[in-house]
Order: sequence, then structure tokens, then C-alpha cells
Amino acid sequence: MKRTVGQYLPVSPARKLICDLLHFAAKVPTVPVQRQMHLGELAQARDLVADHWPTGTPKPRWPALFLKAFSQTAREMPELRQALIRWPWERMYRHPHSVVSVAISKQGGSENQEEVLFGHIHQPEDLPLDQIETRLRQFKERPAKEFGVMRRAMRIARLPRFLRRLLWWSALDWSGPMRANHLGTFGLSVYSGLGAESLHPLSPLTTCLTFGPVSAKGEVTVRIIYDHRAMDGSQIARALARMEQVLCGAILQETRALAARHPATNQRQTA
Repeated sequence: MKRTVGQYLPVSPARKLICDLLHFAAKVPTVPVQRQMHLGELAQARDLVADHWPTGTPKPRWPALFLKAFSQTAREMPELRQALIRWPWERMYRHPHSVVSVAISKQGGSENQEEVLFGHIHQPEDLPLDQIETRLRQFKERPAKEFGVMRRAMRIARLPRFLRRLLWWSALDWSGPMRANHLGTFGLSVYSGLGAESLHPLSPLTTCLTFGPVSAKGEVTVRIIYDHRAMDGSQIARALARMEQVLCGAILQETRALAARHPATNQRQTA
């Protein structure tokens, strides 16, 4: 019988980026907390917004709604903007505003393979929903080289491993402002558009937001994975409850205003 041998493949810069992220995420004692949310009115309001992307106002998809709701909640609850900085001594740092790091699946790299990169949005709590949605679609559809955070990540990923890990360590554990501006104050990672959900995404950040598929009635499981060194589960439980209030309040009103300005011709449009 003829013996067969497999093929060795090089590790792409994007895969090295994920390996470095997981190396530091493994050092963080994270705990998930989830809440079942009922967002029927918001789901109906979304369906009434026309999607004029890329020529006009885009219809906000669920990631845009959730990340803005989390950011507005973090404005009221500053502990959601804090991180444990460990060097040269342990202390907490609170950033003045949110910076979301969004995991984006893109086609590219070697042999046009799918790769995961990260896009940043600063102060999403103060941005209109359509601007947040535009930014998310740009992250997905435009080349990575157009975004400074992605170019920087790819440059670092091409360095030798000891240099990459040194830069990651300094960003995470030396300077609070550097950590927030270069890595974000919270992460967003979702697969709900593929009909799946992540139970416990790993992240070196203090909090990571994820949610599952949203039903036609607006029912969805929302989950925050948090660094137990920086906060406690009761705070996260209250944050999830407040997020639902924000989604059913300010976010719903803004979505209805978008629907009034850009009415859809057909209801029940897909995201």
C-alpha cells in the first residue's frame, strides 16, 4: 500500500494575530453571563427601514444596535470601561469613552483564504446608527489596507514572535490609554448572521459582547464575557438589564426615526 504524506502550510500573519490574541486571552479569568432579551418592537422597527447601502443610508443590522446599546450602557456604568493594568504595579484604569473592537471575517491573505481581523470604532455611544452600520460594512467590504488598525496589526503579525508578544504585553499591561486606543475597551464577536452563536469567546479585553440569532419575535440570548479580576457578575447582570432597557428605549426611538426618514417598500427584509 502506497504511503501518503500531507502538506505543510505556512502560518499567515492573520493566523499569527489570532494566536497572539489567544496567548494573552488564556491568561484572563473570564466568566460568561447571559440574559434572554425580548426585542419585538425593535425587530419590527428594523424591518421598516430601507437599506440604501452603499449609495445612501444603510439599514442598521443587529451588531450595530447591540454595540451602541452596550456603549451607551458603559457611559452610565464606568466599570464597563475599566481594565486591570498590572505593570509596574496593579491598578485599575477607566477610559473616558468606549472603543469597540469588532471581529471581522474577510476574504484575503494567501490563496484568498478567509481571515479574521479587527476594526475599531471610537465613541460609538455618540454616533448615529447609520454611521455605525456604514463603518461595519466598510470593515467587511473594503481592503484591510484602508484601515490603520488593520495595517498596524498586520505589520506586527509579521514580526518575530518574541517581538510580537512584547508589543502585546506592553499594550495590555503597561498603559491604560494605549490599551484602550490600540486594543479597545470591549470586544464584539458574533456569528448570529450564520445562524450560530459563540458560548464563550476568548478575549484579552475586560468584556466581550456576543449574541445568538434573533428570532422573528425579537427574542435573543445576549452574553457578556468578563474579566473577573476587573468586575463582578452582579455588575454584568445589571449591565445586561440596562442594555435591554436602552435597546427598547433610545435605540428603538432612533430606529423608528430612521424608518420614518427611509421607509422600506417591503417589510420583513433580511439582515
